[in-house]
Amino acid sequence: MRSPTRIPSPQSPYPHSGSPGVHYRNPYEELGELADPYDPDDPLGLGLTSDDDDDADLGGRRDKPAASGSGDDGARWSPPNHRRSSRRRRGRFRAVPRTAKALIGLVVLALLLVLADRCAVMYAERKAEQELQKKLNLATAPNVTIHGFPFLTQVLGKDLQQVDIAVPDVAADRVSLAEVRAQVQDIRIVGDLPSSFRGAKVGRMKGDVLLSFEDLSRELGASQVRFRALGPSSVRADGKLPVAGQQVSLHAQAHIGRQGDRGISTSVTDMRLDIPGIATYRPGPEPRPGLYLHKKAAKQISEDSEKAQALLSIPSVAKKLGVSPVEAGQALNDERKLDEITGSPRFVPALLAVNLVQAANDHPQLARKLGIDPTVAAALARIKVPELTNKLELSFQLPEKAKGIRLANIGVSPEGIRADLTGAGLKFGKTR
Repeated sequence: MRSPTRIPSPQSPYPHSGSPGVHYRNPYEELGELADPYDPDDPLGLGLTSDDDDDADLGGRRDKPAASGSGDDGARWSPPNHRRSSRRRRGRFRAVPRTAKALIGLVVLALLLVLADRCAVMYAERKAEQELQKKLNLATAPNVTIHGFPFLTQVLGKDLQQVDIAVPDVAADRVSLAEVRAQVQDIRIVGDLPSSFRGAKVGRMKGDVLLSFEDLSRELGASQVRFRALGPSSVRADGKLPVAGQQVSLHAQAHIGRQGDRGISTSVTDMRLDIPGIATYRPGPEPRPGLYLHKKAAKQISEDSEKAQALLSIPSVAKKLGVSPVEAGQALNDERKLDEITGSPRFVPALLAVNLVQAANDHPQLARKLGIDPTVAAALARIKVPELTNKLELSFQLPEKAKGIRLANIGVSPEGIRADLTGAGLKFGKTR
């Protein structure tokens, strides 16, 4: 912007105002004379420059459109080309080597094939679970896992490498198998998967089966008997049993063995029914069956004169205690003689060996003095061993439809009774 140049005003020929004939000038004209000359490129006088001047200052060059009819010095204006960037991008992609493009294509194709293969596996597993549940009449659908990759090539060859099967809650006689797991190998498919599958031939199979103590307690004990491991081949049962309106404690041992090659059997031993704190009833054949006092109760009787005299008053009981009728008669009237008999080291052991079943039945008053309900004693005497063993029966057989499968290595674990499963040349469904 140019600095304003002050132009001196001309001297008035008539310096004195008020004189006749004096001429006065317009003050706005004087201000106009002080302004810069008009510049069409900067009409406001702000010192602004056009875009062409900026380009010139930056060293650039911008061609101005020539007027119509101009010569070769001007260039015709045309709109900007916005497709230039897309051409540039396509050019960049063309710069990628063909080998890299092929590799990317192969990777994408491989991913699609893997995805298709896994989808086919999941579909086949679901169909197999439905078929197994239907064929074996299972309450719960099994869990089938097909191994091997790729799966589609196995389907085309109709030969699967390995299939894992887990079947929960399989009915086996009176009890349910908590879990059956099998690993099946070398499966030859008959038909086409998955639409026209008819059956399969299994080369070999291995697995295991579990009969859980929790299921045994629920199904056999009716929530009153609990089973637990006692050793590598034994199970202990403890619980309550109602007898003549009273609860007596039940204790037993069951030894596990194999019944043929498809079943498990048990032999119940050391069974006893306890009247808490008083006596134990042992059912079964002689010489052990009967009602026998606990050691603590026998000591208490030896120290209680009234109870001791009640025992010695029965000749059959006194005889079993090794006390003659004469000594027994003296003890009934002489405290010193009674103390001599009951204080003998052999009195308590002899009393523990006395079977009180008959005495309790024949002398109810004696049973009451000893703390034994004669009604309970009579009911215990009527219990038969088969009735008790049936309540503790742990035996089971594999389902009939599981043909060709054998049991081996039967044992007891903290969870329950376990056994290995083996099989070969198994057939499922139609194999022709």
